Amino acid sequence: MESEQLFHRGRYRNSYNSITSASSDEELLDGAGVIMDFQTSEDDNLLDGDTAVGTHYTMTNGGSINSSTHLLDLLDEPIPGVGTYDDFHTIDWVREKCKDRERHRRINSKKKESAWEMTKSLYDAWSGWLVVTLTGLASGALAGLIDIAADWMTDLKEGICLSALWYNHEQCCWGSNETTFEERDKCPQWKTWAELIIGQAEGPGSYIMNYIMYIFWALSFAFLAVSLVKVFAPYACGSGIPEIKTILSGFIIRGYLGKWTLMIKTITLVLAVASGLSLGKEGPLVHVACCCGNIFSYLFPKYSTNEAKKREVLSAASAAGVSVAFGAPIGGVLFSLEEVSYYFPLKTLWRSFFAALVAAFVLRSINPFGNSRLVLFYVEYHTPWYLFELFPFILLGVFGGLWGAFFIRANIAWCRRRKSTKFGKYPVLEVIIVAAITAVIAFPNPYTRLNTSELIKELFTDCGPLESSSLCDYRNDMNASKIVDDIPDRPAGSGVYAAIWQLCLALIFKIIMTVFTFGIKVPSGLFIPSMAIGAIAGRIVGIAVEQLAYYHHDWFIFKEWCEVGADCITPGLYAMVGAAACLGGVTRMTVSLVVIVFELTGGLEYIVPLMAAVMTSKWVGDAFGREGIYEAHIRLNGYPFLDAKEEFTHTTLAADVMRPRRNDSPLAVLTQDNMTVDDIETMINETSYNGFPVIMSKESQRLVGFALRRDLTIAIESARKKQEGVVGSSRVCFAQHTPSLPAESPRPLKLRSILDMSPFTVTDHTPMEIVVDIFRKLGLRQCLVTHNGRLLGIITKKDILRHMAQTANQDPASIMFD
Repeated sequence: MESEQLFHRGRYRNSYNSITSASSDEELLDGAGVIMDFQTSEDDNLLDGDTAVGTHYTMTNGGSINSSTHLLDLLDEPIPGVGTYDDFHTIDWVREKCKDRERHRRINSKKKESAWEMTKSLYDAWSGWLVVTLTGLASGALAGLIDIAADWMTDLKEGICLSALWYNHEQCCWGSNETTFEERDKCPQWKTWAELIIGQAEGPGSYIMNYIMYIFWALSFAFLAVSLVKVFAPYACGSGIPEIKTILSGFIIRGYLGKWTLMIKTITLVLAVASGLSLGKEGPLVHVACCCGNIFSYLFPKYSTNEAKKREVLSAASAAGVSVAFGAPIGGVLFSLEEVSYYFPLKTLWRSFFAALVAAFVLRSINPFGNSRLVLFYVEYHTPWYLFELFPFILLGVFGGLWGAFFIRANIAWCRRRKSTKFGKYPVLEVIIVAAITAVIAFPNPYTRLNTSELIKELFTDCGPLESSSLCDYRNDMNASKIVDDIPDRPAGSGVYAAIWQLCLALIFKIIMTVFTFGIKVPSGLFIPSMAIGAIAGRIVGIAVEQLAYYHHDWFIFKEWCEVGADCITPGLYAMVGAAACLGGVTRMTVSLVVIVFELTGGLEYIVPLMAAVMTSKWVGDAFGREGIYEAHIRLNGYPFLDAKEEFTHTTLAADVMRPRRNDSPLAVLTQDNMTVDDIETMINETSYNGFPVIMSKESQRLVGFALRRDLTIAIESARKKQEGVVGSSRVCFAQHTPSLPAESPRPLKLRSILDMSPFTVTDHTPMEIVVDIFRKLGLRQCLVTHNGRLLGIITKKDILRHMAQTANQDPASIMFD
């Protein structure tokens, strides 16, 4: 019954009279055989299970009908509530585009009437650029604020700057005269908690006190973050990208991009990152930017009243989010195009580029890292890569694909278990447990204790003469007489071997904790943890290849390039390639990911290694499953999302998928002129469908149009308030001409104006692969099925998703959220 309700659910949207010139209903029906309707609100109940009452809107472009009878045409005046969508409904893309074209024609027709109308026309034309400018400004400012606050609070776990409490560790020691080159991170102004509490800077007591304070601050930040999310903005948890992909496909989740979500996500993102959990801020920054775009769109009627136009702003906002997250404006535009956007016209490409530019400019002006760069881990390499290195690069791609496949399966299994067990009912406890385990294990290892972005920076960095990291503890050639940028390959010292063991332990720790962290009820991004895992693996492989080339430079693969004393291998480059491979394995991004990573490094020279590793990781990951992590979470949550990347190759027909089936109850329909107000209200009260097909008569079953549930309810209520004589026995007329009635009959109610005269239809023999393509490319909500012009049934987006799950041997009930 639930599936039957859903296939009717989505059609309760007000219609526009796109066909008003037809002389009769017969003419309309003759042309109805190729129509298809986009009002599937079957998604309505996807998240809350409540009876849907209404996604509806009206377009009365020429739809008013003058009749000699005194009938009430309800849409002559706007009715409050008509033209909007309820929560958890899918928008009607075609209807929204029609509304926008009508608005544009109306503005253009008036602009020559007066200077004021011309000003309004110019304002309307420039409003798109204004809203993306405001979005870029806000995204850049918030990203800078988050970066600065997260760095300060991360260092707060270890100590505090007495001379200026608002300085982080690095800033505290900038102006110190007592700082030495070997111990550049130590200065009298910076005090660890052990020094402040027990007065000891070294020794077991100091270590234990710092350990305790580290765990205390980590748990405090995590508890505060999850508490704020739970109390004020439940939508602020997670990455946000799966939901944004769904919203951009036309789904409505009220409050997900609201001001409370923006404020709480900004605050809790800082707390979550500072707590040391295995998560990043880059994914949530896309959510933050989309919140800004959504809020600013309400300042402009062009976007506030049209859901399809609003999604153009959100596409540009997602580009701005990635731009400030990675300092990659071009990569941000490509990310929006490749990964999140459902509808991406050319003007949206330009505005996305502009929004990313503005956001990056603002972030660069703030300079949150003090290095005149947009990101913390910006690096430049001074040596080229060689052809033989493609083999280890491809191996890193294989590792990235395997990691991605493992992570997706493990994380989805854990999230599904969380939903189905009591553990999911205690999100605060889960966050505290994960934060406690993370802090206890992370502190002893310097590489896991580091902020993840700092770790990636250290792994990416090439070993120059001024580097003091243990990763650069090589045995130096005492005969070197000068400092140069290109230091020749050298044998690894004890510090490097110790660092490799620590990195191996950090790799295992990151892999396990990321699986359990992504999906908890705090803001949690996946970009940085995935990149950290790949960077660790890449740095280990890079050091191994470097030492192999040093000790066996006479091997044929090294002989041509790696002469004695030459700078042949760059381990930091391997870390960068590994980071790209692992991120690609998890998200299945390709072009945008390569561009993002090469924008990070500032050089085009390494595009080929990146491309090879990313494509390899995608191929390996696809061998285990074609879904990326975001698509997997969309499916887990049961969002009505038709992925354009999926292929539908089965040979079923529309008749095999439509509702009702053979043993189901008949389709609930309205007739065009022989039902009363009471009849319609009874049908509305006894069913939970979102709309009803309108036919000429029960005998003919000839399709006339489609009426939405909420429109019917609002129209009848409005008629009773505004017009005398409308009673329960009043005849409801959807036809153009009112049938003759006895003189003593109550006044009929004419509702043709709320009827969708052009619902999309297909015939019962239409192949499902064509139906699926139509749903994807036109953004349909629903589609009516006819045979020789007679109504047979209906197909909704949820029916499509259910059918695709069945053909993939999945349980449909397990993927649809009720």
